[in-house]
Amino acid sequence: MLTKAEEFRVLIMAPFGRDADVIADVLVTDKRSCVACPDSGCLLEELKRGAAVAIITEESVRNDSARALGDWFEHQAAWSDFPVILLSGRTAERRSAASVDMLERLGNVLVLERPLNSETLRRAVTSSLRARARQYESRSHLAESQQHLIERVKAQEALEQLNESLESRISERTRELATANDRLMKEIHERAKVQAVLVQSQKMEALGQLTGGIAHDFNNLLNVIMANAELLVRLSDDERVRKMAATIKRATERGGKLTAQLLTFSRTSNLDLKAVNVASLLQGMRDIISISLGSAIAFSTHTDSEDLWTRADANQLELAVLNLAINARDAMPDGGRLSIRADERPAPDETLATGRYVVVSVSDSGTGIEPGVLSRVFDPFFTTKPVGKGTGLGLSQVYGIARQAGGIARVESEPGKGTTVEMWLPLAAKEAPDAVAGLVSDNSALEARRVLVIEDDEDVRRMLVECLQAFGYEVTDARDGPSGLERLRVDHPDLLMVDYAMPGMNGLQVIEKARELRENLPVVLATGYADVDLSTITDKRFTVLRKPFQLDELTRVVRSALTSPA
Repeated sequence: MLTKAEEFRVLIMAPFGRDADVIADVLVTDKRSCVACPDSGCLLEELKRGAAVAIITEESVRNDSARALGDWFEHQAAWSDFPVILLSGRTAERRSAASVDMLERLGNVLVLERPLNSETLRRAVTSSLRARARQYESRSHLAESQQHLIERVKAQEALEQLNESLESRISERTRELATANDRLMKEIHERAKVQAVLVQSQKMEALGQLTGGIAHDFNNLLNVIMANAELLVRLSDDERVRKMAATIKRATERGGKLTAQLLTFSRTSNLDLKAVNVASLLQGMRDIISISLGSAIAFSTHTDSEDLWTRADANQLELAVLNLAINARDAMPDGGRLSIRADERPAPDETLATGRYVVVSVSDSGTGIEPGVLSRVFDPFFTTKPVGKGTGLGLSQVYGIARQAGGIARVESEPGKGTTVEMWLPLAAKEAPDAVAGLVSDNSALEARRVLVIEDDEDVRRMLVECLQAFGYEVTDARDGPSGLERLRVDHPDLLMVDYAMPGMNGLQVIEKARELRENLPVVLATGYADVDLSTITDKRFTVLRKPFQLDELTRVVRSALTSPA
């Protein structure tokens, strides 16, 4: 009497290479009991002992010694239809008549073409084991019938049970095929969805790169206008001219802020957690949010206090709020109301650590979100927008920004009544703006100091030269890195000011070459908002001047670089 384990053994005849070991390793994950047979003689003996399925490579049954296997399969018991999984090679289309005849004699054969993946093999074995289990059930029924009925009634009942088993097997296999087809269609649909998201993501990446390049030139233009407007304010005695120049300066400052906020889309640097006054941040975003919403949406902001401090990446926090505003706009195609509120609250429940939090709430009067999908809105790539209208990354990014700041994001919505998204950020102590080391209120030039300016944009270069000369410095200039390095050898400046984004050699490459000539030379690196991620630079022996800058900032940075120890 065979044990249940012996009756459900998997016999493997794959004598060439490591096929048998590989097959066994795959099936062990499903806790299958496997026996490797080196030849057809061994396989025949194991079949006589008992098993549930045999896995045979086609090349192992092409010799005459395998004919005994055919005899065994042809003389199985009436209840038995032993399943065989034949692993076919690339020669399947060129089988000889003898090979085809052998396949016919093996009977219940499932042919799998190689190469095949492990999942296909496992499912085929599972299906065969189920079929064999039903055969064992048929055998049991047949034995019971033989004990209670005469040699003709017993045979009749056994035949009926076998027919039912065969019908059940056919029905089961049909269901399995239908299930597999449904799964395949679902996978095709998901793949198409992911592909669409990828295309949209690539489009956004390309747009970000384009935005960064355009903004670099735009910042240069703003800087020229801003600096010259400041010079007019300082040098002109005409009060009317001074007022007009001040107006120009305020407009360029506003343009610089809008550019900086828009450039957040093209940044890829890590979060830089610093003290941020959320009330001031929201107030400074009013212009860009109003522009993004358009005139059809009524927009309002409210903060319970002028000091709502947290530790966050200000740029990323601005991006999160702007994303929420844009999502709200898309949910109100016919117009509506958007309100942004910031206040201080205690932790609402155990999902947040005990303490006080700054809560930024963005509420709209839009279409709302269906309850069935509300719990998935923060999932990456999940979106209710049509294909091509969104990547599904906006809300997941909001959630990630809140979590990295030590808080959480939450959403409440009701179809037809609007949506509110909240960012809970840990309350932090109020901090004064960082003081710049080594700076004093005196912004005057250091006597007889020479500055070399390397800048590819002619207007910006002329503006820098004129401003520095106006403040008392001796200034020479160059339009690119190679010519600037030549001037460095001749002019022996006390300070090098170099732009980052230049053709041929960028600012960092110029600094590296300049260090070879003058290792302790003070350097100021002028850079636009999105030119370079400074957090990735290990050697930071330079002072950064962000474009667009004001003249006070220019003079402070230059003086600081000249007075700081090398």
